[in-house]
Amino acid sequence: MSEIDQLLEQYKPLVLKKARTLYLAGGDRDDLIQEGMIGLYKAIRDYDEALGMGFPAFADLCVTRQLYSAIRSDAAQKNAPLNRHVEFAEESVRETAASPEEVVLGQEMAVLLEKSLQEKLSGFEQTVLELYLQDQDYRQIAEALGKAPKTIDNALQRIRAKARKVLEEYE
Repeated sequence: MSEIDQLLEQYKPLVLKKARTLYLAGGDRDDLIQEGMIGLYKAIRDYDEALGMGFPAFADLCVTRQLYSAIRSDAAQKNAPLNRHVEFAEESVRETAASPEEVVLGQEMAVLLEKSLQEKLSGFEQTVLELYLQDQDYRQIAEALGKAPKTIDNALQRIRAKARKVLEEYE
């Protein structure tokens, strides 16, 4: 059993305890547990003793944030159709496939949204977003830019807030 597996097993009761007290509309307890385990995995992956926080407290924070993030996402009205979808037979899925025109319009809308977001971001936030989209975590970005991890975390939070605002403007 790997070290990661041991930590996942050791801290699973924390995830179960936190998931038991929450409710996910359109989901079940297993969905919350899965989200909590994702948060725990992220805690294991991102933990750094230099941050001055013990692992149990860091794991608790990461699990809680992941669970609340899942609940917030589920509760968002813009995701309601996706969260409460109805499966159809294969034939009806083929019938509702996007036309080429819809695909092009969707791509154009994505470019427009990206441009609008870029206009709202500072130069630093644009750089952080670029590195984040290259699959770097906040510690890697902090190291690359010579900044504190908390500075990067704050920048990512601002980016998310600005992205939500841009999406709301176009809804």
